[in-house]
Amino acid sequence: MGQLVDGVWQDTWYDTKSTGGRFKRSVSAFRNWLTADGAAGTSGEGGFAAEKDRYHLYVSLACPWAHRTLIMRKLKGLEPFLPISVVNPLMLENGWTFDDSFPEATGDTLYQHDFLYQLYLHADPHYTGRVTVPVLWDKKQQTIVSNESAEIIRMFNTAFDGLGARAGDYYPPALREQIDELNGWIYDNVNNGVYKAGFATSQQAYDEAVDAVFTSLERLEQILGQHRYLTGNQLTEADIRLWTTLVRFDPVYVTHFKCDKRRISDYLNLYGFLRDIYQMPGIAETVSFPHIRHHYYRSHKTINPTGIIFHWAAAGSQRTARSRSALPLICRAPVMAPNNSENRYLPTIHSRLFLLRSLKNK
Repeated sequence: MGQLVDGVWQDTWYDTKSTGGRFKRSVSAFRNWLTADGAAGTSGEGGFAAEKDRYHLYVSLACPWAHRTLIMRKLKGLEPFLPISVVNPLMLENGWTFDDSFPEATGDTLYQHDFLYQLYLHADPHYTGRVTVPVLWDKKQQTIVSNESAEIIRMFNTAFDGLGARAGDYYPPALREQIDELNGWIYDNVNNGVYKAGFATSQQAYDEAVDAVFTSLERLEQILGQHRYLTGNQLTEADIRLWTTLVRFDPVYVTHFKCDKRRISDYLNLYGFLRDIYQMPGIAETVSFPHIRHHYYRSHKTINPTGIIFHWAAAGSQRTARSRSALPLICRAPVMAPNNSENRYLPTIHSRLFLLRSLKNK
């Protein structure tokens, strides 16, 4: 954990003394946009046109923000356009590192840097700020396009469509107002809310944060009791943004961040939603529970000084196969498979509830 100050690395934890014990996340510094034709986006500068063999994605398999970009990359079939480098899950005195001794960590396959902060200095030798993932890197201009995950997934949604990306719009015009509204309160109360609870250094700050987390989870439980996804029957970026927090909730946030009023597996609809998306083609490939659990429990020495990783009783439950062939045909809805080669039948909200209730009765 640390940050760069005028190009010099400093190993410092978050300052909560000046905020009443409340964790305040800093704003992402690099906010350019990769677009189909290189035109400027809603922030930053232009000049970043979609091209093959030009861009590289730096991620952590532990990080929920980076995980969003991996899922969108998978859904849109962008692997040929966006090779990745995966950092080591441990983030200690030098921040994210490229130590490839941990399974699935790749090292820096572009520049062979030892630390992620060196990549930031490659882009800006005088950079001041946190060194975070994901990082969308432009090999042509030798700089960071963006380190803001919310914007990167929107770039991936459309930028490569003219170059052979897989069909699919996860931010459709007709749903944008609804998606933006969902994103706002889910980010504040759930995505970032678990961090506000976990990194709080006063009882009041913790109480406020954890209450907001579970009030919002109850609201989401009600929404997902009405339809399969947050906006209806179509998977959108709002679902992806929520899901990367939910998949970490029981294995990490319940204990490590003290969000222990309830587990996601205690919610009928949220747990069904979690498993539903996990079992979509390709999604499980983006999840690494060893990276997730080692990162949180062994990196955050301020809140877990021993580095002990607790035993997760429900390990593997997301992988539990559901007998879709046994579901009534009337309870199925056709969803186009990612490669568009066939129609796969995934359960609607009604069949999901039917199945979960059946499993609970066994």
